[in-house]
Amino acid sequence: MSEALVCSFEIQRWQGEKAVYHMVTIGGDMAEAITMHERLHRLEFGARRGFGSVKVTAAIGGTQWRTSVFPSKLGEWWLLVGKKVLKAEDLVVGDTAEIALELL
Repeated sequence: MSEALVCSFEIQRWQGEKAVYHMVTIGGDMAEAITMHERLHRLEFGARRGFGSVKVTAAIGGTQWRTSVFPSKLGEWWLLVGKKVLKAEDLVVGDTAEIALELL
């Protein structure tokens, strides 16, 4: 089962203990769709993926990559955006990017 979702998000910076990460926070209807997808996957296979993540194919502009989105405690989801993607699409923190996600 796969489902495609598209929306615009602001590129954010998050300082971890050992590194700086770039990410987007997915909320609203798109977050609800991801949550439902995760629940259906859990019902079908009887287990959660690591950290409750959902595998996706993400795309910004002409750059596409396979990764996972991770749930937050606020009902949102986080998508990490690597430096290679930011460079390829000429994006910096604070820019808004249209992101397409295919839920896998």
